[in-house]
Amino acid sequence: MPAKKPDVIAAIATAPGRGGIGVVRVSGPDLAELARAILGTCPAPRHAAYLDFIDADGSVIDRGIAVHFPSPHSYTGEDVLELQGHGGTAVMQRLLQRCLDLGARLAEPGEFTRRAYLNDKLDLAQAEAVADLIEASTAQAAQSAMRSLCGEFSGHIHALRDKLINLRMYVEACLDFPEEDIDFIAEGGVAEKLATVAGELEAVFSSARQGNLLREGIHIVLIGQPNVGKSSLMNQLAGEEVAIVTPIAGTTRDTIKSEIHIEGVPLHIIDTAGLRETADEVEQQGIARTWRATENAQIALILVDAAHGVTATEKSILARLATVSQQVWVHNKIDLTQSQPQIVEQAGETHIHLSAKTGTGIDLLRSHLLQLAGWQAGGEGVYMARERHLRALAQVRECLQRAADNLKQPELLAEELRLAQESLNEITGEFTSDDLLGEIFSRFCIGK
Repeated sequence: MPAKKPDVIAAIATAPGRGGIGVVRVSGPDLAELARAILGTCPAPRHAAYLDFIDADGSVIDRGIAVHFPSPHSYTGEDVLELQGHGGTAVMQRLLQRCLDLGARLAEPGEFTRRAYLNDKLDLAQAEAVADLIEASTAQAAQSAMRSLCGEFSGHIHALRDKLINLRMYVEACLDFPEEDIDFIAEGGVAEKLATVAGELEAVFSSARQGNLLREGIHIVLIGQPNVGKSSLMNQLAGEEVAIVTPIAGTTRDTIKSEIHIEGVPLHIIDTAGLRETADEVEQQGIARTWRATENAQIALILVDAAHGVTATEKSILARLATVSQQVWVHNKIDLTQSQPQIVEQAGETHIHLSAKTGTGIDLLRSHLLQLAGWQAGGEGVYMARERHLRALAQVRECLQRAADNLKQPELLAEELRLAQESLNEITGEFTSDDLLGEIFSRFCIGK
């Protein structure tokens, strides 16, 4: 039975709202007829043509640039027609509706890129990098996403996979000679080759973790008693007045969120209500939200007044922070105690002394936050990676470790190498379930 012919899909590819230029993108088989219906002609392949965009009644919808990319030399691998007109909402909707009236259907989120993946124009890691490049909020994140889109990440994955395939071929060939009085595993240097692959995997893993940090950032919560300077610290880190600061206890009654960037790493910071016993119902709700905010935080900055340091009240706060993996004591207001900014490690705890009012010692806190996040200065060669990539790489690491533990049992060794190869294939999409594809591409914007 012949394969079903794919639909023609269309969407507005530019952001919603008014703009100088708007683009309607169409993809599918044999778009020459649709192009002639809208343009009166089919433009020469990959040549920009300045033409009228014609409605069904012969009236002109708009005038702009049309570019025709015949299959397979296009983004999706199918025929693609791009209509670049004026970026008004009404004109873009009219132009899109004209395409739909001619037999196209509205594209689903990410469907253009999904078709590019299915037609082998991109692998899955590169396809995900398209969305990451669009969403990048810093120059470093954009550079990392571009490295992934250009295939740097995939290239490292393919290199690891090829080494595993060669090892598998050798080990499985050894299984054909069980009676030979030769230790083929030792003779072939399998242990040494495994160690080499494991070392290369760790280098890829390290760069992927850095890329994931650029993409996801880290979540930080500021907690402490009233008037210890949480809002002042929030403003100092953000570089602007995002929280109200007054000497009145209980000024902050709700959580305030802000995203800042340090060396390109996004830090999602939440300022919270001061923790104390209160009869004020509104303040009580703010305190309850403070504790809820700690549930998803990765780092808790526990602020104390440098004049009195850590008291029993602060210790009781710490006891309730078991869900936060990392805690840092911040001794604020050293401008009042005439103390010097410093980081002190004691009893397994980190204490940073600073002034949120003057900014003294803030650089110490910024550097420490990056260190806790696992960021390595420079970030050269970092490529964008997602949480699913890190999980797959972790599975490969476990498989390689089990393989090294089973050098005397070639059958188990071969199986672990096979599982490691499958985990690598999941990253680039050589082995991926339809459910995973649906999850990935559903998060793309329509038109991409």
